[in-house]
Order: sequence, then C-alpha cells, then structure tokens
Amino acid sequence: MDNPNVQRIEIEKIYGKISPFELKDKLISLAKGQKEKSAHALLDAGRGNPNWIAASPREAFFAFGQFAVEESRRTWNENDLAGMPQKKGIADRLKAYLEKHHGEPGIELLEKIINYGISHKGFDPDSWVHELADGIIGDNYPVPDRMLVHIEKVVHDYLVQEMCYNKPPVGKFNIFAVEGATAAMCYIFDSLIANELLGNKDKIALMTPIFTPYLEIPLLPRYNFEVIKIRATEMTKDGTHTWQYPEEELMKLSDPTVKALFVVNPSNPPSVAIRPESVKRLTEIVKEYNPNIMIISDDVYGTFVDNFRSIVADLPYNSIGVYSFSKYFGVTGWRLGTIALYEQNIFDKLIKELPEDKKEDVMKRYEALSTNPEDIPFIDRIVADSRQVALNHTAGLSTPQQVQMAFFSVFALLDKGNSYKQLTIDICRRRQKLLFDGLGLDLRKDPYDAAYYTEFDLLEWACHYYGEEFAKFLQENYEPIDILLRLAEESSIVLLSGGGFFGPEWSIRISLANLSDESYSRIGEALHHTLQNYVSSWEASKK
Repeated sequence: MDNPNVQRIEIEKIYGKISPFELKDKLISLAKGQKEKSAHALLDAGRGNPNWIAASPREAFFAFGQFAVEESRRTWNENDLAGMPQKKGIADRLKAYLEKHHGEPGIELLEKIINYGISHKGFDPDSWVHELADGIIGDNYPVPDRMLVHIEKVVHDYLVQEMCYNKPPVGKFNIFAVEGATAAMCYIFDSLIANELLGNKDKIALMTPIFTPYLEIPLLPRYNFEVIKIRATEMTKDGTHTWQYPEEELMKLSDPTVKALFVVNPSNPPSVAIRPESVKRLTEIVKEYNPNIMIISDDVYGTFVDNFRSIVADLPYNSIGVYSFSKYFGVTGWRLGTIALYEQNIFDKLIKELPEDKKEDVMKRYEALSTNPEDIPFIDRIVADSRQVALNHTAGLSTPQQVQMAFFSVFALLDKGNSYKQLTIDICRRRQKLLFDGLGLDLRKDPYDAAYYTEFDLLEWACHYYGEEFAKFLQENYEPIDILLRLAEESSIVLLSGGGFFGPEWSIRISLANLSDESYSRIGEALHHTLQNYVSSWEASKK
C-alpha cells in the first residue's frame, strides 16, 4: 500500500489541473488505505449512477427476447443455429405465446407494451411486433440508421411527456438514438464543426456549474472556442445559493457573436432546474437579441423535478435536446440516449446561409450520401458524422438497445399515476434529508431541486453560521481540497470538488443516488465532524 502522506501530497499537486472525475480515482486510493486500517466501509458518493433499476421493463424485455428466439428457431432450427424472425403472422403468434406464459414475470407488461403500439399508435400489428423481434435478436443493421421507425415514434411520445410536459410545439421532433448522452455530446460537437456552424475561436456560452466535459471539450485544440460563462450566482437574502441565473448573467446571451449555448438542465452538480421565469427571460433574449443562437440542452435529470419542462419546449427552433435514460431507469451500462431536433430548426437554416466557399466544402463531405447533399437535414448529418460519413451505412444504435429504450419509454407512458417516477423522486429527497440531518442543518425547500446531487459550499456555510471572519480564516489556512482529503483519510468517504464543475471553489458535490440511505446519514455526520474541526481550529487561533 502506498504511503498515505505521499498520496496526499500527490493529490494536492494535481488538484485543479485534472478533471474532478480523474481526481476522484486518487481519492478512492487514499480512502481504500484508510478503510484497511479501520472499520469504515468505503463510501464513494462521487459517481452519478443510481443504485436502483427499473425492473419491470427489463422483465418484459427478457420475456420478449425468449419469444424472439423461438421465432428464429421456427424459421430455421439446426442445433445451435437458427434463422431470422418472419413478419407474416408474428403478432398472432406473440398473442398465443403471451397466453401460454400468462402470469410469468414480464408477460403482463409486455402485452401492454405491444397493445400501446397497436391500439394507441395505430401500428400494423405484424410490422410492430416484427420490428421489435428482429431488433431484439439484433440480426440486421438499424434501418433507418437514425432510428427504427416504430421505436422512434414511441420514444418521441416519451420525450414529449417527460421533457415538454405534454405541451409540445406544433410539429414533431426527429430523433437519433445514440450511445448515451456522452455520445450525443461528442456527435453534436463534431457535426457543428464539420458543418461550419462553429469554428476555431468562435464564441460559445456555458451555463455553469456544468458537467465537466462541457468545460473541457471546447478547450481542446480541435475546437479552441472562446467560452463565456453564464453563472448561477443568485443567492437568497440569508446568503445561500439558489443555483439560479440572475438577469445580468442571462443578458450575456444578448451578444449576437455568442453562437451557441450549452446547458445542463437540471444542472450538474447542483441538480436544480432553471425556473420558468428565467426560461421566459432567456426566450425573450434569444428572440430579441440573438435569434440565430444554437442551444444544446442536456436534460438527463429532468424526470426528478415535478412538472419539468425543457428549454427545448420553449425554444424548439433554436434547440437540440439531449437525453439519457441512464439515471431514471438505472441503465448506465446499456448506453441509451437520444438527440432530438425539431423538424424546423436554426441549424438547417444556418447551413443554407453559409458562404458559398464554406457551403461547397461542406457539401463535398456528404456528396457520397446523396445527389443533393445540400438537402440533407442536420440531424441526418449528425448520424453520418457519427460514422465518419464513409460508414454511414453502418450507423445507428444497436437494435437490441433500441428495443430496450422502447420498452422503458412505453413503461413510463403507461404509468399514468407516475408511481415509478414518484419512487425515484422520493429516494433522492429522502437521502438528501438524511444527509442534512446528519450535518445538523435545515434543508431549504426548493421546487426546482432534482435532489439527484447536492452541492455544498463550505464558504457559504462558514459565512452563514460563523461570519466572514471564520470564512477568511479558512481561506488563509486551508486549500479547497483539504475537506476532500480529510473525508477520504479519516472516514473513507469520496466526494467530488464542485470547483471542477465551475461551481464555487470551496464547494463539494455529493451524489444522492448511488449509496444506501444509511450511508447518507454517515456522510452527513462525517462532514459535520470535519466542519466542526475547522471551527475548533479557528477558535483556538483566537486565544
């Protein structure tokens, strides 16, 4: 085992120079060393993956998978080898299969999922069931490559329900199924560059605090954007963060040279949704001052806020919506995400308005795909760019992943009482309460708080409870990383630095999703003990 003092010095040296997620691995190593010397269990509240899963749609998925294998063997059955599911009569055969296996796990929900497509969406029964059966077997390339036809329609319904709160704009969104929100980010950045919508040293804006890759990607040599920070600096009268954006910060977007805005809503790490009044003001600023701005809104935590409404719903023409199923359904390992783009959008408009020299270069990129490459919509360019264009014919998310995505979507659409949603919301809020109880602090009620993470600002706490003299003492005698090191060394608790997300430098991020309820009581108590040690040191210094 490495010397813990050496490890501490190493961590102090690299603090602020690497991603907080890379720093976390160093803290885990330090915490493991402490764990071996004590009875403490290692508590890593740095990762964002939840410790729950949506079990019912998985049961339906695996039940349907068995049916699909039987359909394959029905076509051709030669020992370990089988054929491909056949379309004609497949809906009736599934009906018989469901009756035969009535009462088994997943069967009842599977029947409801199939009926949703037939009764609610008006799908041809054989076409719907065959798309799912062939998809779950995974024996064909995705066709269309952007997304399977029926699956796109049910996922569209889900996104409208959860992201637009059943008040979508007139028209529809085109959806590209991707390997999680991380893939969506990479694809969008690359396509904006490839289509000359953004170029080296162009000005973009980030609403901060924000998930660290949004801070890091724009600075890569390939992009080298000028980054404007829209900071959530609003405070309450008693000096606590609301994690909302004051007027003067939003007005930075009135500059028409700001070409793009990237936002995570609800935010990461505070996990607080932008309040409706601010969204309304943002909408006014865009329409009055900066109508050509391109907005990319990552809404992965939206399902954890009551009555959530994405920016995409209010500015559909200017926005791309990014969503991941990972957090809500406990499905980080499946890599399920979507890019949603309104059929009438600023991206297509700006491509058509490119100067002729740039337009000619861009058209050459896609000329192998169409005799009229200038007519290829931006959403389909993202699909092509995801496979370097030349491999467009093999683009698209794997079909079994798309089927699982469809099952999750219809499961949520069928849950009219939002019982599953309420369970996940209650888990996060319960753990947040346990954390603050352990800290000995009151929890401020906030209707926009997703409670998926909490961001705790040490200097805000110091000023609020002990005054500016104590806050100054902390700044003069300690570094912001000290509290992370103490928690790792003394309690085997791993948290992330909020400063790495361009939050307050003395803040820490605590994931409320990935540990047991009792762990948050322990984290709160350990954090309280550490904070009191700072207070004791300050009081001793005054004697």
